[in-house]
Amino acid sequence: MSFYPQLVIDALKHVNHPGKGKDIVSLEMVEDDIRIDGKRISFSLLFDRANDPLIGSIKKACVKAIKTYVGEDAKIEGNIFVKVKSRQAEPVEKALPEVKNIIAIASGKGGVGKSTVTSNLAVALAKAGYSVGLLDADIYGPSVPKMFETEDARPLLEKVGNKDKIIPIDKYGVKLLSIGYFINPDDALVWRGAMATNALKQLINDGLWGELDYLLIDLPPGTSDIHLTLVQTIALTGAIVVSTPQQVALADAIKGISMFTGKNINVPVLGLVENMAWFTPAELPENKYYIFGKDGVSELSKKLNVELLGQIPIVQSICEGGDKGKPVALNDDTMLGIAFAQLAQKVVEAVDKRNNELPSTKIVEVKIK
Repeated sequence: MSFYPQLVIDALKHVNHPGKGKDIVSLEMVEDDIRIDGKRISFSLLFDRANDPLIGSIKKACVKAIKTYVGEDAKIEGNIFVKVKSRQAEPVEKALPEVKNIIAIASGKGGVGKSTVTSNLAVALAKAGYSVGLLDADIYGPSVPKMFETEDARPLLEKVGNKDKIIPIDKYGVKLLSIGYFINPDDALVWRGAMATNALKQLINDGLWGELDYLLIDLPPGTSDIHLTLVQTIALTGAIVVSTPQQVALADAIKGISMFTGKNINVPVLGLVENMAWFTPAELPENKYYIFGKDGVSELSKKLNVELLGQIPIVQSICEGGDKGKPVALNDDTMLGIAFAQLAQKVVEAVDKRNNELPSTKIVEVKIK
């Protein structure tokens, strides 16, 4: 008979915690690290503290359960390890009760202008009269400081109760926080995954955001630990996915949508934004050149039944604005200023519709079933 993880989990459901009256699986004491190599079985148990007096008796009970319900020949003795549960960061839904809507902005791949769209959307929402925050969650490649011409800014701390809170940088009516404010912009950030995710949690939980109508979170491209950490730390209102019309970008955008809408994540996708939809030269403002393909994201939105929130053209000023720290959304009377104002309105409508029709999103919890 061959062994498999579910057989081990079912066996451990017969092990009750003496002090809590429930089995160790339902108490989430079994780590998701079950390994099977032939007859050898190993896994870890999670305890609140390293000196828990019940560690020995529970390990013995686990050995007995494995021998009884999995197989007498199972090699389990000495292969049960003990880990101490890490303290979970305080959920943002409790830490930031004054933030009404939290929106993640993602892209399946890099180079589609996601940060440019996020920055200009934040400015457009602020210009429309909403209170807005922007969190740069691209820990390894923060771009928000440059896009808002705040590279030299260093956030101050304010004591709130017995805890130091980080005061966001305020520019163009948008509250900003980024790891870029705490590192030398010329230094490469070489961090292991845990360091990056902990930095993100600190920016979220320790930011003194105050009352906000919208908190936009600029995610790194693709899918990574940062994305998983975000949905495990914060209850998102929804997500927006940015893509260009290129087929390779659309394929990655589908993966991004699937990540949020999967049953284990279950974050509503508010809509898609097609960036670089066409090129319009300054000297020929009526002309449109579809250099990356035409209506690719529009067609994808129909295929997936996800709303198309806006199409943003390529105009030279959008690049210049980002490089100079002056988002093009500041100018109401330009083609791009109008485009981002319309995008902001569509986002407001999509959020209102989502809040009226769907229940609040829950923080993702990873459980062993």
